[in-house]
Amino acid sequence: LGIGSNHIKASVLHNLQKTKTIHDDASAITNADVFTEVVPSDKYHIVDILQKENHIVAMTGDGVNDAPALKKADVGIAVSGASPAARSASDIILLSDGLSVIKDAIDHARMTFLRMHSYATFRISETIRVVIFITLAILVFNYSPLSAVMIVLLSLLNDIPVMAIAYDNVPTQKRPVRWNMHSTLFIASILGVAGVISSFMLFYWLHISGYPVAIIQTIIFIKLDVAGHSTLYLTRTGRDHFWKRPFPSLKFFLPAFSSRIIGTLIAVFGIFMEPISWEMVGYIWIYATIWFFINDQIKVFGYKLFDKIQAIHDSVYSK
Repeated sequence: LGIGSNHIKASVLHNLQKTKTIHDDASAITNADVFTEVVPSDKYHIVDILQKENHIVAMTGDGVNDAPALKKADVGIAVSGASPAARSASDIILLSDGLSVIKDAIDHARMTFLRMHSYATFRISETIRVVIFITLAILVFNYSPLSAVMIVLLSLLNDIPVMAIAYDNVPTQKRPVRWNMHSTLFIASILGVAGVISSFMLFYWLHISGYPVAIIQTIIFIKLDVAGHSTLYLTRTGRDHFWKRPFPSLKFFLPAFSSRIIGTLIAVFGIFMEPISWEMVGYIWIYATIWFFINDQIKVFGYKLFDKIQAIHDSVYSK
């Protein structure tokens, strides 16, 4: 089965705790493949040491003697037919026989995590992109690039693809996943700033070209709608380029694409805003698509830059 041959009896653990240092005890537990003849306190001790060594510990059990360690572990799993004490101490209770259900649970949990990470990155970058752009435009040109109704419409249209993230295809990570808010904020910030730059460039060109304010607001509305929803395709792939597998699911792609179509139709037919031509809409789609490819490169570069910054920080901190 490939379990390994390095097994430790409980008596050896007890001797290590009495005669050796904590480092020796931790090293023996970390390198062991099998523990034998253990009692409830030994199980609790093993879980405790592994956690102190920065491991994420999951444990399965079925009896009363497993309850303390099940409670202590990061993830306690009561197997099918476990005692009430083991069930009450566990985070997960298996209702069917076999260990394959554990793998399925872990896979689904990691997939859910990636979807949450994609949502968080998108939401932060979108907030930066819209709020800072509108504030900057008002300060520089003394009028808002969007009307109040347009802001509400953008918010409603954003909700359509955001809800569909829960049905997107995501890769299954081979190792445990954890939140790294520094990385998330860094990537979301650079994507948000890139969005501010692209929007402000367009807004500045429209202003100096002499377009009426109502037309400028409609153009900015359609630009923010198309470009904003495109950002979801960047955040869903994490460190990879947007074309990497797995590809978006239909349950995610159709709502994300249809929300942009709805926004386009609102702009063309002038619902709650001044209408613009199909030709102008086409130019905005091309402009947003060009920036989509630029932002993809910025995102990948941003992850590499963050890794370098993190490595320098860790090096300095370790010294």
